[in-house]
Amino acid sequence: MTAPTDRTRRTRRTRRTGPTGREAVATADVLADTTERVRAAGREAMGVAGDTQTQPLRRLLAEANVGVYPLAALGVLVMIDQFQGVAFGILGPEIARSLGLSKVALAGIVSLKTLAITVFTLPMAALVQRGRRRARTSIVTGFAWSIATLFTGFVIGPAGLLVLLVLDGVSTASVATVHQPLLLDCYPPPLRVRVLFAYRGFDHLGNVLTPLLVAVLAGLVGFSWRGVFLAMGITSLFATVAAVKLRDPGFGRWDADVIRARVRDERGEPDPPVEAGDDAGPKYTFFEVTRRLLLIPTVRRVLAANAVLGLTQIPLATFLVFFLEERWGMGPGARSVLFAFIEVAAITALFIFAPRGEALYRSDPAKLVRTSVWVFLAATTAVAAAFASPVFAVMAVCLAVSASLLAGLTPALAMALLNTIPAPMRPQAAALAGLSFAAVGGTGGLVLLGGVDSRYGTTGIVVAIALSGVVVSRVLYGAARTIRADLDRTVEEIIEEEAVRELVASGQRLPLLDCRRIDFSYGQLQVLFDVDFTVDEGEMVALLGTNGAGKSTLLRVISGLGFPSSGTVRYRGNDVTYLDGQRRVGLGIVQVPGGRAVFDSLSVIDNLRLFGYATPRSSGQVERGIERCFEVFPRLAERKDNLASRLSGGEQQMLGLSQAFVLQPSLLLIDELSLGLAPKVVGELLEMVRQINKAGTAVVLVEQSLNVALSLVDHAYFMEKGEIRFDGRADELAQRPDLLRSVFLEGAAKVLEAQ
Repeated sequence: MTAPTDRTRRTRRTRRTGPTGREAVATADVLADTTERVRAAGREAMGVAGDTQTQPLRRLLAEANVGVYPLAALGVLVMIDQFQGVAFGILGPEIARSLGLSKVALAGIVSLKTLAITVFTLPMAALVQRGRRRARTSIVTGFAWSIATLFTGFVIGPAGLLVLLVLDGVSTASVATVHQPLLLDCYPPPLRVRVLFAYRGFDHLGNVLTPLLVAVLAGLVGFSWRGVFLAMGITSLFATVAAVKLRDPGFGRWDADVIRARVRDERGEPDPPVEAGDDAGPKYTFFEVTRRLLLIPTVRRVLAANAVLGLTQIPLATFLVFFLEERWGMGPGARSVLFAFIEVAAITALFIFAPRGEALYRSDPAKLVRTSVWVFLAATTAVAAAFASPVFAVMAVCLAVSASLLAGLTPALAMALLNTIPAPMRPQAAALAGLSFAAVGGTGGLVLLGGVDSRYGTTGIVVAIALSGVVVSRVLYGAARTIRADLDRTVEEIIEEEAVRELVASGQRLPLLDCRRIDFSYGQLQVLFDVDFTVDEGEMVALLGTNGAGKSTLLRVISGLGFPSSGTVRYRGNDVTYLDGQRRVGLGIVQVPGGRAVFDSLSVIDNLRLFGYATPRSSGQVERGIERCFEVFPRLAERKDNLASRLSGGEQQMLGLSQAFVLQPSLLLIDELSLGLAPKVVGELLEMVRQINKAGTAVVLVEQSLNVALSLVDHAYFMEKGEIRFDGRADELAQRPDLLRSVFLEGAAKVLEAQ
């Protein structure tokens, strides 16, 4: 199904008088004007000004009243983080002989450290998900790996070495997860690309200085491997102490907070709104945030590109060492000099590319991503040429060119990923990027390139690298098409959240349920288009339409069984768009699906108890709800010990409807109540729905039968081809023959007129 071509924004009511007599304000039209006015300012707050003008770094730092300390502190931390790993790689033979370890055992211990880094990225992101913990976490983990490096010099056996390396791996997980998101909140958007490039430069600088430090301590000074680790551990401790003044400014200081302030200005609220909603509403769990990220097209594409990058880049470093030894006869000393040359070239390239990357992102994020496509193709071509070159000098230059281009690609992808999503979600996104690169790409690459090398040799490696370049380029080109829309969506979410806060602070009453601009797809098939749908406290509404119109899909989105590709679902003013279905039941949203809504293998009483304990309730509350259900449905009381599979269709619908009596929800969603049932049974069920509604539960009734719906509700929505075509009084719908032309409604208007 494709989107209709005549998708004009419909005029809808924004206020509805509820049971209390107070008007509820729906957000759709209230936010429309504010969003249009603030969107451009929001883009600029995210670093996209639409021009290529970049100012000198010193001037921007002075205007923002920020210094270089956060960058320097995190840069030093990422440098000293390499002490343990680099020193261990260089001094591995001496360590193995001293501790009586074989090569295989030593490699196994190192692999466990790598596994620790990979595994603990997500827990590290969960640790810093809320509150200002990122700076503290960076400092604590810096001391942790410093201590691990220091005490490596005291180990006397394999067990102690394993513990220290795993500790180093666990603490190193903070680097990929915390550092870059923290930098984005420490510096305003006009500086971010250059800051990320500079941070990457510190990383490369560590790759140059750390081997030199090991060479000086072990070669010139004459330290044993234990002495080297002691000296490097002490150095690392002092460097970490220099970072203790690092502070976390909070999520979104330079972007989300600026957008919120602009919303307040536009709506005439210069002072910050009441912050009561911060702790009152439901908060997304770590896994709900992760799922939310994976629904963002740009995030998915960047993660996929990272995985393919890791597929070749991680194992390539190992194969390159053997290639240099076998093809060019280079020993450890010569290889170290070549790698130092490559790293220096990468650092130089970062300083050259940084202002250009800033200008590209400022003009249009898609331009930066498209440029990254060509950069990666050039880097892939250069490394393939290095493997194929018969001349050493050409090979060395090609490797340096490839490393320089890839050095610029990494911060560009980080900017595309992290600056396109809400600030509180950036640690999770960084963790997922690390996992996709190291775990998915790196592990798969070792298997892939290992098999290619053993069967096809260097030629096979070159072909594999070239193919990876094509794949990454195609994936990134797709990200260039989606990044602007995803950036705008992030801006709009911030605008909407702040506008809703203001409405609540000003005493406005919001609807119980407010769905705004919902799009939903099953894979490539889009079935909901720009849907607005509201339900007030205690209201009963009908959702009508033909088969395939999207009614049941909309209920799935409301109940948390499906998640929209765009749009928001608000419940009592709180954003629950990506909240798990089980948590929504706890909030008071319950759905009775069409057809069989019960567990066939359980008895009636066990079905009811299962419903009751779906949310935290005392046994007394559950039993009282069951007793009330049996009072309303005496037929179920007679069959309480029977299996649900032995009930008639109407009795099964009664049992499904009994959820409302047991759970006592605030919002009940009923999908096709009359499906396949006799008119008499339908009448009994409708009476039960009326009682549920009179008790204060808002009801959404999905029906194909107009007669059934109009016998219950005053307000109706009509859906066709995934769009809301009608939103108003139910009796007015009967006067719309253009909507009632479907077969299942044929003659419905005449029947109503006759009544």
